[in-house]
Amino acid sequence: MVRLFGTDGVRGVANADLTAELALGLSAAAVAVLTEHRSPGSGRPAVVVGRDTRPSGEFLEAAVVAGLASAGADVLRIGVVPTPAVAHAVIGSGADLGVMLSASHNPMPDNGIKLFAAGGQKLPDEIEDEIAERLALPVSYRPIGAAIGRVRDDQTLVQRYADFLLTAVPAPLTGLRVVVDCAQGAACTLAPRVLRAAGADVIALHADGDGVRINDGCGATHLEVLQAAVLEHGADAGIAHDGDADRCMAVDANGEIVDGDQILALSALGLREHGELTDDTVVVTVMSNLGFHHAMRDAGINVVATPVGDRYVLEAMRERGLSLGGEQSGHVVFLRHATTGDGLLTALQVLGRMAETQRPLAELAKVMTKLPQVLINVRGVDRSKVSMSPELVAAVAAAEAELGDDGRVLLRPSGTEPLVRVMVEAPTGEQAKAVATRLAAVVRSALG
Repeated sequence: MVRLFGTDGVRGVANADLTAELALGLSAAAVAVLTEHRSPGSGRPAVVVGRDTRPSGEFLEAAVVAGLASAGADVLRIGVVPTPAVAHAVIGSGADLGVMLSASHNPMPDNGIKLFAAGGQKLPDEIEDEIAERLALPVSYRPIGAAIGRVRDDQTLVQRYADFLLTAVPAPLTGLRVVVDCAQGAACTLAPRVLRAAGADVIALHADGDGVRINDGCGATHLEVLQAAVLEHGADAGIAHDGDADRCMAVDANGEIVDGDQILALSALGLREHGELTDDTVVVTVMSNLGFHHAMRDAGINVVATPVGDRYVLEAMRERGLSLGGEQSGHVVFLRHATTGDGLLTALQVLGRMAETQRPLAELAKVMTKLPQVLINVRGVDRSKVSMSPELVAAVAAAEAELGDDGRVLLRPSGTEPLVRVMVEAPTGEQAKAVATRLAAVVRSALG
């Protein structure tokens, strides 16, 4: 059976794949499953609902709220907020469930439904599967009268999230000029407000909340405008979020990009300096740059690598009780402060590190040297045979022998498409491109 839930909730083109009917039914099914797992006599469940700025979020929110209330849950609507604000509100309100309507960095026509369990953590796979199975069954119970859920708006939960962010800043940002690109998404209101409250002089880009243009040539996946603005305004740093603001990418005063690996590296050193890096270990995915691994090795910090996806990073962190993890894409988890990746929290940690050390971002980011990385997607091949082709195994072994400790090869079958991703890192871009091109040709020949 194809899972309804992906690695980050249910996503699709709004009003085509992700319809009002699906959103309503899914929400009601979630309440039914949730009720079965709660203790008898514990009252009816409470659910926090937030969304980003996408136009489709308006009708999907209405459908989700209708589904939740019709199934007997009380609903707390908190409006347009970052995804981590929903997780934080679930914890702060004692709610049983959180629902965020967003497709993160995806283009505007897409939307998604992400569910958080009590405690602000992502739902386990087995609970998601129960909800999907319940959705396929006829509705067996509909509450009536006073048993129907009630709906109210609660902006106090949003203010509590903003207050929490300010308590997590390592040092006041007074004197720092910061450009923040809000991607026309969920961070539009909160990010500039919180940065100013922390003491920064803030220039906000793509922050008028025009959800039609969410992620459109702006935000964490399109840094060119931010780079130019940092130079134009003589800023100390630039910060970019994606549509739901669970990512943070940065730009230094010279207009150079500081990615998730570099943010993790400088954060790991900062946390260790304060005695807050549990077991001197950081968690990353297999896509993290080899330069990160070298920098951590030289600093005496251990690295745990997981499959791609922030949920796998979180699982590894929780299993080992670790405090820091994240992805090259800018999902960074400070588990001492939050239960999920939080772009605003990450931005405050980076800027706070600049403030407390009185060092520019470019200098802090120099803790690691990024190796050139080339990624080629080889389409139309049988991805299931990657590990079974003797020709391909031999080609990879030869490439690894050529690169030695100065480079890396990673072949990763796509989980959703008939393609294989060939990633090569090497001391020079030319060598990385040559090795990747050679391996891609072998993949086409062996698996085509």
